Amino acid sequence: NETAAVKVLPNGAQQQRAGVDDLEKAAVIGAKARAVSGLQSRLFGVDGVRAIERVAGNRRADQFPHRWRLGAEGAVARGLAAVDAQCGDVRFSAARRRVARLRRAAQLPPGKTAQTFDPGRLPPRLRQQLRELAEGRFLETPTNVLAFGLPGTGKTHALCAVGHQLVETGHSVLFVPAYRLAQDLLAAKRDLQLPRALRKLDQFEFLLLDDLGYLPQGADESQVLFTLMAERYERRSLGITSNLVFSQWDKIFQNPMATAAAIDRVVHHAVILEFDVPSYRINQAQQHDPQRSVPNAEPQKVPDAKEVNRQ
Repeated sequence: NETAAVKVLPNGAQQQRAGVDDLEKAAVIGAKARAVSGLQSRLFGVDGVRAIERVAGNRRADQFPHRWRLGAEGAVARGLAAVDAQCGDVRFSAARRRVARLRRAAQLPPGKTAQTFDPGRLPPRLRQQLRELAEGRFLETPTNVLAFGLPGTGKTHALCAVGHQLVETGHSVLFVPAYRLAQDLLAAKRDLQLPRALRKLDQFEFLLLDDLGYLPQGADESQVLFTLMAERYERRSLGITSNLVFSQWDKIFQNPMATAAAIDRVVHHAVILEFDVPSYRINQAQQHDPQRSVPNAEPQKVPDAKEVNRQ
């Protein structure tokens, strides 16, 4: 048998035969490592491959003991554990870089986060709605988010806080004042680049338009804004904060037909947030100067979309 044949060989020949056996065994383990590397590369990409190559490359024959059958399984297990650790680090690092990139692209106000927002001022139903929005499931439908309320009631802060939480979980968000977006789209339209500008905005899962009620009252601005709403309809989520309720949107779109069409699109799949609370800024002013007289503005009730369409 093979063992007997090895015993009758001269010492030099036995050593040579042992070296050949070790090389064959090393090749087997190296093949296993390369197979693992190929599998991990499909799962983790180029960065994962580089990490794996540092851990699970070919080994020299003298790195393996002669009794390789006893140590092979342990060596492979340790190699796989090292590979998993390296790939875990790579995945964590890649996710962290992605969140940092999304955070820069979102242009969200850095100070308007969930940590700086006071939900205790809000009714329980509104607090629950904001918690559910922060989970991001509304992006799967996609669903619009419409926040109505008087100035200073926390509409922008609340939706920015939601936006920050979405970014931290890997979603793409863009915050932009409505007037600035309208001007950018008008410039793109003049340069015959409006379709390209709309495609660029389509990269964001959640587009947050702030202060729609302060949009300049012009036919050109309302036209490009309506085009944006039509393009994102049932494709991407749109967030809007406004101090104008639906019955006052004719101040934005001017044309009754365009107003009805815009409302119809944004409310078809929408979560409506009503900030029927006192102004946070007015409360702060009164706390600093209790004798100060401030106007008492009553919150406006958001009418039902069907009621607006009947009007």
